[in-house]
Amino acid sequence: MRNPTRRVRVAALGDLHCTRTSEGAFRSVFAAASERADVLVLCGDLTDYGLPEEAHVLALEAKAALRIPAVAVFGNHDFESGKQDELRAIFADAGICLLDGEAREVCGVGFAGVKGFAGGFGDRMLGPWGEDAIKHFVREAVEEALKLESALGRLGTAERVAILHYSPIAATVEGEPPVIFPFLGSSRLEEPINRYAVAAVFHGHAHKGSLEGRTSANVPVYNVCMALLSEHFPEAAPFRVIEVGA
Repeated sequence: MRNPTRRVRVAALGDLHCTRTSEGAFRSVFAAASERADVLVLCGDLTDYGLPEEAHVLALEAKAALRIPAVAVFGNHDFESGKQDELRAIFADAGICLLDGEAREVCGVGFAGVKGFAGGFGDRMLGPWGEDAIKHFVREAVEEALKLESALGRLGTAERVAILHYSPIAATVEGEPPVIFPFLGSSRLEEPINRYAVAAVFHGHAHKGSLEGRTSANVPVYNVCMALLSEHFPEAAPFRVIEVGA
């Protein structure tokens, strides 16, 4: 029977940007995460150009050192070459479960994942008005939010965690040039997170953003971009460990 007081340690990082020449770069990271956490979360941009060759390198790193379950989402870089299905299969073979509107329970905690999309935050969020290109852009953001809502709704766990690449709030992209804020996330992703009282949100993408923030409903949001973590914690392995209840 599940122990309702158990705390599950989630190690999270994003923006690995694995290349063809990255062999050996991530084994120590995966090994350290395996020692310190129960689950690994990868928040997109797993590869640099979305190439199967890059995915194979990261998969080999995971096979060599990762000893805990792993769930992930794609980032915009993973879409660059249009080979997402190949990448998903390669990562699955290495034990990394890609979520794109799906939900998965691990260690009694429910994980819902989508890439997310851009569009801006709050009253500066782009609206679906004007040219068809703008409407298509906004529709993409809406569809990603709906996918996240559907995934969260399918979870029957007491604790839910949302995995994204793009940010759902402005607070964790602060530090980036304000002119690019609209391309770093969308408040549309915040709505389902608040509705389902998510325990924690992890995202990447904002390499120069801020480490933490909260949604308007006080849900904690963590920017776990690998470069950002390395900058703030240069002596530590570049991932964040957060405990959630199960």
